[in-house]
Amino acid sequence: MTSKITLPLIILSISAAIASLLILQKEPPRTVDSERPTMLVDVVRARSGSTQVVINAQGTVVPRTQTTMVSEVAGLITEVSPAFVAGGFFSKGDLLVRIDDRNYRAEVKRAEASVAAAQTKIDQETGLAEFAKTDWERARKLLNSSKAASDLALRKPQVLEAYAQLEFAKADLEKRQGDLDRTQIRAPYDGLVREKLADIGQFVNAGSPIAATFAVDVAEIRLPLPDKELPFLELDNVVFEAGEGPKVNVSAVIGGQVNFWDGRIVRTEGVFDEKSRVLYVVAQIGDPYNRLNSRWTQPLRMGTFVKARIAGSDLDDVVRLPRSVLRGNSRVWTVTDENTLKPVEVSIVRSDEKYVFIGSGLLDGQLICTTLLDNPLPGTPVRYELPAISGLGVSSSND
Repeated sequence: MTSKITLPLIILSISAAIASLLILQKEPPRTVDSERPTMLVDVVRARSGSTQVVINAQGTVVPRTQTTMVSEVAGLITEVSPAFVAGGFFSKGDLLVRIDDRNYRAEVKRAEASVAAAQTKIDQETGLAEFAKTDWERARKLLNSSKAASDLALRKPQVLEAYAQLEFAKADLEKRQGDLDRTQIRAPYDGLVREKLADIGQFVNAGSPIAATFAVDVAEIRLPLPDKELPFLELDNVVFEAGEGPKVNVSAVIGGQVNFWDGRIVRTEGVFDEKSRVLYVVAQIGDPYNRLNSRWTQPLRMGTFVKARIAGSDLDDVVRLPRSVLRGNSRVWTVTDENTLKPVEVSIVRSDEKYVFIGSGLLDGQLICTTLLDNPLPGTPVRYELPAISGLGVSSSND
């Protein structure tokens, strides 16, 4: 009985001794100091300098001068010019439409006859007035009278009436000749027919529209500008009158290729649009259809939608950075000499859809973090590849 109790106790004692020996012989765990993880970021190097402001806008090309041509006289159209078609070019003074002028020629002859008759009437009345004056002088001597002759006795009213009739006849002749001239409708400028509204064989009344045309000497583009861009442009009337408005370069894709045209801002519309709160400026492009010379690679046709780049004033001692570096309204994250992140508040002179122009807050050559980080903290260690130094604040480790 005693042996049944003793044996298990001996086994347990031996097992406990072995376990204690193993525990005592085990080496303590090694402690490893963990390093804070460093993030790989992209950076740009800030470089201050001068740059010209370029303001982007867009608009549609329209003619400066456009006209709805109307007939000033009534009649049948008997002749039209070969250029009198939609899209046809014409020069100033070209005959576009001729209206049947037979009745108007007859009216001119009738008016000429009236002038001749009025002139004859003057000659008659002048002669009669001279006879009346001679008779009056003879009668006064016979009667030994000192009484002055009346105007009626000397036929002065009849002479004045004859002269008035002559003036009336001349005015009527001038009107008839004008009507005859207006049977020939001529081009008022170098232009293009947008739409033909009448054709040969058609009867038109005075005031009937016959064509919609526009001049091709100058094209205009209305460009909307928000008020924040106005301080960077010279928009004074003195500048416009001198022909020195801001330069503008417009572009459009035609046939898969980008084409460019140069012009200037020539005026503003003077008021802000009540709905969009923008000020429209007007740019002009000379000889858009290459009628004078082959100035442009492609003609700038009316109705073309174009993008415009307006040359503004120069900004000095600014740092141009990609807009993506801006956090909030005026904060950028910089990389210190210890390769840690540091937020910096900056003063923004101007911004557009691509860049921000910073006037103060950054040092020349300072590294700017461009990677979009989630909840960055000051002092966070980072690593990067040193960017090449080129350009105005746009050098990047990805260049």
